[in-house]
Parts: sequence; structure tokens; C-alpha cells
Amino acid sequence: MASLLSLSTHPSTFKGTLTSLTSLTSTPYNLSSLKLSLPTTFTTSPKKPLSIVAVSTMVPETARVPATRLRLDNLGPQPGSRKKAKRKGRGHAAGQGGSCGFGMRGQKSRSGPGVMRGFEGGQMPLYRRIPKLRGIAGGMKAGLSKYVPVNLRDIEVAGFKDGEEVSLESLKDKGIINPSGRERRLPLKILGEGELTAKVHLKARAFSGSAKEKLEAAGCTLTVLPGRKKWVKPSVAKNIARADEYFAKKRAAAAAASAETNSA
Repeated sequence: MASLLSLSTHPSTFKGTLTSLTSLTSTPYNLSSLKLSLPTTFTTSPKKPLSIVAVSTMVPETARVPATRLRLDNLGPQPGSRKKAKRKGRGHAAGQGGSCGFGMRGQKSRSGPGVMRGFEGGQMPLYRRIPKLRGIAGGMKAGLSKYVPVNLRDIEVAGFKDGEEVSLESLKDKGIINPSGRERRLPLKILGEGELTAKVHLKARAFSGSAKEKLEAAGCTLTVLPGRKKWVKPSVAKNIARADEYFAKKRAAAAAASAETNSA
């Protein structure tokens, strides 16, 4: 659709500027860029205004591509987005030759699961040659904490008075600890850094050696809370109970024999 802009001094059907020309949106005009080639001796007379004649062609309605409405009967993937899978083992006509792209012989050409990931033919594989990291960095659970640790200096800062109970719940209420995530299921352990002056009653799953000595010297009472027992089969639990009973009798007999020897 070429557009022709020409200069003329005679009256035409359209007279105006480019702004008024582009404002006509009722009909789709296709105008090319405006290029004026004027002679060097061209001058405009003040009595004869410069007129712009625009000649354009309308886009016929039949040439426009109608928008297709999506329906269940015309839904489908885009062209080229789906590719047929290779058909292995279907002869030369499938396009992979007689061996289907698997080669002549070897373990990878046979049917079955093949080789495992990381297998290097029997030599030491890469995942066993590189050095390993311990604990959390190496993916093991040995580096994960098993307790919520609290030092004696933290208990002293909390301001517990004589006779009060120090436990996991009371430390949470005081704001000394704020466990989150997996730490919410961990028990309390008292560590021996710092000093404690108040005679309090402490309940925890475990006490460190230094903490136990300092607390006993300060006159505090300690209560070791029992841990969660691991589930075992009833037959195994019965055997464990019989073993405990047997060793308890042996310890009692040994204690009685040592008492007799001491008295003699």
C-alpha cells in the first residue's frame, strides 16, 4: 500500500497539516515517510498557501485475518512443539541402522538395567576418590545438635530466685532460649560455663560434668529427665528385661560377697 504525497498549488480534496492527517483514524491509512524534493529556486507565494495532497488506499476487509476463537475442537499443540519418539529395534526403516544406535557389543548394548550411576568400569569412582566432610557438611546426622544447650551464666542472667524451678518451659518464658524448627523437639542440657548463686531446682535431660559439680557445690537440686524410649519388638523387649534382671542379681551377689569380706 504505497502512499503518495505530492505538492500542488491547485485546490484538492484534502487540505491541512500532517497532524490533522494522522488524526483520521476512521479509515486505516498506510502512509510512508514524507520526503520532499524541492528545487533550489522553489519559492512560495504568500497569496498561494502550500497544499498537501494525500493519496492512499484502504485495506479491504477481506484481506484482514479473522481471529479464530478457541474451542475444544480446535485445541492443539503449537507446530513443532511435539516430536515423535525414536522407535528402537524396528529394523533399518526406523532410521537407526541394524544395531539401533547401541553399537555392536558391550554391556550397554544388551537388554536390562545397564550400569549404575557413577560406575567407572571397576576402578575407584569419583565419588569415592574425593575427600569426605564430617557432620552436617558431609550430609551426616552426626553434626546435628541433640540438645538445646544453656550455660549457668544464662540462668544467672535470667534472675531465678531460690527455690524456683529451671526447666525448658521456664527458660522459654524468661526469653533465654527461643528454639525453632527441629530444635523445638530437642531436650535441655545444662552446661557449666559461668556461675550460679541461686539455689534452684533444675530439670534437664543431661548435665555436663563441670555444671554438675558447680550446681552440687551451690546447693541446687538436679533432676535428670528420662529420654524417649526407642520402640523395639515385644520379643526383643522381653529379652532385654531378662538380661537386666540377670545382671541385677549378679551385681547384688557381688555386693553381698564384698560386704562379707569386708566384715571378716
